Amino acid sequence: MISRIARRIGTTVLFAVIILCLALTIVPHFLDAIYYQGPVSAHYDGERFRNPDRDDEIRLRPRGKRGNYIWRRLTGQTGEAPPAWPDQVRVVPKPVPARVMGNAMVATWVGHATVLVQTQGLNILTDPIWSSRAGPFDIGPARVAAPGIAFDKLPKIDLVLVSHNHFDHMDLTTLKRLWDRDRPLIVSSLGNDAVIGQVGVPSRTLDWGGRLTVKPGIEVIVNRNHHWSTRWLSDQNRALWSSFVVRLPGGNLFFTGDTGAGDLRWADEAAVYGPTRLALIPIGAFRFSPGQMGDWSHIGPVDAVDVARRLGASRSIGMHWGTFRLSNEAYDTPPRLLAAAMACTRQGGRFDTVGFGQPTAIAPYASPAGTPPMPRAALLACLDTPSIRAMR
Repeated sequence: MISRIARRIGTTVLFAVIILCLALTIVPHFLDAIYYQGPVSAHYDGERFRNPDRDDEIRLRPRGKRGNYIWRRLTGQTGEAPPAWPDQVRVVPKPVPARVMGNAMVATWVGHATVLVQTQGLNILTDPIWSSRAGPFDIGPARVAAPGIAFDKLPKIDLVLVSHNHFDHMDLTTLKRLWDRDRPLIVSSLGNDAVIGQVGVPSRTLDWGGRLTVKPGIEVIVNRNHHWSTRWLSDQNRALWSSFVVRLPGGNLFFTGDTGAGDLRWADEAAVYGPTRLALIPIGAFRFSPGQMGDWSHIGPVDAVDVARRLGASRSIGMHWGTFRLSNEAYDTPPRLLAAAMACTRQGGRFDTVGFGQPTAIAPYASPAGTPPMPRAALLACLDTPSIRAMR
């Protein structure tokens, strides 16, 4: 009897091992996908994309481990208590105009990297996500703030910019809703059309440096940044990531997308296309270990102020914070640290944050007073005060 039970247990274990081995062999290939095929370039090896700016060197540097952090969050094994975040943030949106004509410009932060920019009679939406969670199968990080514009209060959208295919930036449910309702022009970088097309939504995709005319006098330029892409891990870097320049008669809109610092010359490259009237720059989801000021794929306020300086931006708004908890800084660390970094650098141009759902008039472009770059070490020394050190 005992030997028969032992044999059954052994057989069960053997089959379990075989199934596990098959899963480890088959599943990664099943989850992989070929989103793009094209000529080899400095950032595409014929199969996958890469950052050409010191990517291998940056990956080897000691840093907080994102994967370990995410695993600890999913399993509840957070170790040291993380800084407190609110369960819910009160959002009191104001009505947004149907259109903003001429050189006037209004920007409304919906949340995370989603911003409605209205100018020249165009309604432009960046990385739209209205879903309650940032992840597949409704299992990703949950919103702590409702969208600053309810979807049914959103004006007709003409142009959508999608920076890359991570779930908190490419929300296929939202893109499908927008397409069914408004038929907007959706612009992204190479390979992302294959992902967006999975829900029957067409898009235009371009390589870095590619241009697309929206209407006379207005064009979208896909610009380099420093990031990566995946939907299912095994398909890592099968599609490209990017920032965007929207060239406008009253001064350009720059949408950084999701990015690490890299060599930061991608901001210099964007500045070549003309004066930046409004820059949308990420300031959150940068800390995976105590005191960290930036991750290889996410910038924090310390690098964000340098991006704004390199762009020569007249006005910059910090985004990619306060909506989904994706890292280990306190809820209000990004705006507080941004204000401190701006005070330390004393640079020209206005760079701050705005409230959810608050339409913000963007002043006409004015060249910011030239400010010499502040060495990172000097900026960190300036920030080395008790109140800043207390920011987890």
